[in-house]
Amino acid sequence: MEIIKREQAAEFDAFVKSHYKASFMQGSPWAGVKKNWQWRGVISRGEDGKIDGTMALLIRKVPGMPYSLMYSPRGPVCDPHDRAMVKKLVDAAVEVGKEFNAYVLTMDTDIKVEDTEFANLVKSLGFTVDSTTQSFETIQPRFVFRLDVEGKTEDEVFGAFASKHRYNIRVAKKKGVEVKICGPEAAEDFHKIMIETGKRDDFGIRSTEYFRSILENFGEDARIYLAYYEGQPIAGSLAIHYGDKVWYLYGASSNEHRNVMPNYLVQWEMIRWAIETGCRIYDFRGVSGYLDESNPLYGIYRFKKGFSGELTEFIGEMNLVIKPFAFQLVTCGEKVYKKLRTVKRKLAEKK
Repeated sequence: MEIIKREQAAEFDAFVKSHYKASFMQGSPWAGVKKNWQWRGVISRGEDGKIDGTMALLIRKVPGMPYSLMYSPRGPVCDPHDRAMVKKLVDAAVEVGKEFNAYVLTMDTDIKVEDTEFANLVKSLGFTVDSTTQSFETIQPRFVFRLDVEGKTEDEVFGAFASKHRYNIRVAKKKGVEVKICGPEAAEDFHKIMIETGKRDDFGIRSTEYFRSILENFGEDARIYLAYYEGQPIAGSLAIHYGDKVWYLYGASSNEHRNVMPNYLVQWEMIRWAIETGCRIYDFRGVSGYLDESNPLYGIYRFKKGFSGELTEFIGEMNLVIKPFAFQLVTCGEKVYKKLRTVKRKLAEKK
């Protein structure tokens, strides 16, 4: 097994991009975005010397403690049913953890919940698996919408959308909405729309620098799609193409001109990117698994569902506890922190 740093990752990244388990978070460009984390890549090679499995690791020190969290987002990249391979990669990750005094290895691979073979495999390696979360309690969403675009034409994909979605896309075009493909130069305009969206829908937002960092680190594999109406940007999304997938990462819309349906046209243009680049999957990312219209998050589900993707439930977050005492200590500390944060927020709302 080999352990590499980011500057040695050219061959590593080429393998990840070529694999059907590819994720942009398993590529080394993601390390450039996550600047507060250390990055290491684990490589396995076959007898022919070629890479046959990888695992990207993000490591971050726990504030105020001598321990570190070690996290492999959507990893590893290999045949997930090859127990020997998965074990080799996990064992190597644990060795990396010694350098950083890691107390746990966390993974959240995009394996469907019904794949009991994989669940049993990781449990046999000592992992606990949490398949109970319903919304966004974990680092990555457990429920996502995915659209199969492999081998399909634009007409075939568009024709499968809900009739209302097709209508709204046509409305946007008829009203003169224009979607432009942009790079880092559009990060500030996108951020301004994100601020409006965050205030309206009550969620925190990333900084302009964060969005710009994604675009700069992924280069041509990342885009901002900005929708303009009467010369002004009114909606936008940030997408990444990596391997055989395009991901919709962030979306925003202005409080003005929502009647011209810019978000629908932006989504369609990003889906077209996935089709043009020969992808298998367009990934809408997270939704809540609590599918009740009373759920405040139901609107996100309804919007994504109309594009005729598949609601996909993943196995969930997996933890291999390396230092049991430290794990309990950090877990208790996180619970206290979350309670204090909730109290602080409620007090602020009363003012």
